[in-house]
Amino acid sequence: MSTYVFKAIDLGGTESKGEVEAESKQSVADQLKGKGLIVLDIADKSRAKKDIELPGANRIKLGDLSIMTRQLATMVSSGMTILRALYVLEAQTENKKLAEQLVAVRKDVEAGLPLSDALARHPKTFTPLYVAMLRAGETGGMLEESLLRIADQLEKDESLRRQVKSAMAYPIVILVFAMAVMLGMIAFIVPVFAGVFEELGAGSEMPAMTKFVMAISGVVTGYWYLLIAGTIGGSFAFLKWKKTPKGRALWQRFLLRVPFKIGDIFQKVAIARWSRTFSSLMGAGVPLLQAIDITSQTAGNIVVEEAMASVMTSVKAGGTIAQPIMDSPIFPAMIGHMVKVGEETGALTTMLSKIGDFYEDQVASTVKVLTSILEPVMIVFVGGIVGFIVISMYLPLFSIYDQIK
Repeated sequence: MSTYVFKAIDLGGTESKGEVEAESKQSVADQLKGKGLIVLDIADKSRAKKDIELPGANRIKLGDLSIMTRQLATMVSSGMTILRALYVLEAQTENKKLAEQLVAVRKDVEAGLPLSDALARHPKTFTPLYVAMLRAGETGGMLEESLLRIADQLEKDESLRRQVKSAMAYPIVILVFAMAVMLGMIAFIVPVFAGVFEELGAGSEMPAMTKFVMAISGVVTGYWYLLIAGTIGGSFAFLKWKKTPKGRALWQRFLLRVPFKIGDIFQKVAIARWSRTFSSLMGAGVPLLQAIDITSQTAGNIVVEEAMASVMTSVKAGGTIAQPIMDSPIFPAMIGHMVKVGEETGALTTMLSKIGDFYEDQVASTVKVLTSILEPVMIVFVGGIVGFIVISMYLPLFSIYDQIK
């Protein structure tokens, strides 16, 4: 038996609080309902005092959300009521933040809200895509199928994110290593050579590249605090600029033009996400205009958003979906033709799903190509930095040796 603290209200709206000993939260809820109370919150008294939450430790990941969604689909298919399923989920969900949100959702459902409306109150966790697909399932009596579609969508999105992270991890690690080597040489090795040159009186006769490296070394060793402050301030300003509408648009357009296949990866990820989202919404029975609007909101790329705005305008005017897609620079010609065929044959959902499958495979293959291209490029880059510093330090020594001869 454990001691639980609870909050509840009666039918008149009067709030009541208290403690009760019971075997589980469900048992407490049953006792309170038997007294005609509406449960607001139930918590284990001992755990409430001991739990310590670290910043970022309970961030809700797509993997956590997809597992929870699949569990909910399984319980719904077994005939369990939504309310009972939510009680089970909030008790067994390991992510504390997600469990807290499930508690809030369960309270709203107990108060009479549909599940989709209860989830819509937490937009940071349950996106418009999630809510729209769930609402379509509730309306059409296909809640289990909609939940499974949502879980599939979340897993595909998580897979795409992992592939992008793996593609970016190698160049970022090499770049950080190169910067660390460069700063180490400039801060510790170059000053030693500078002292030698000063003792030999070769300061005025040093080559331009040597003077350049020594000047950088002087800045790094003499004004390191300004460099740290500038780096932190610059990073903060960049992140703030990137969140502005203009900054976001410029940054996302820039990513599409990055060389060495990096821009190709961002383009293919955007297309795969677009096609998979659009297909999932159409397959779940979401109305076309609402599906277009949600796809635009969740695209993650300004060029795709602009294309979907054109699609929305075209559909409202009685036009096709395919033509604005054909006119958009981010979509290859193949996609426009496939969408056109899908519209003409009534198989648009199937075509969009095939596009999603194709481009998800393309992302995986492009990541492999990117790794093979970047490896020699990064080696040359790091070698070039180290070589430039070493040569700039040894050139004055050669001049001094010639003078001695």
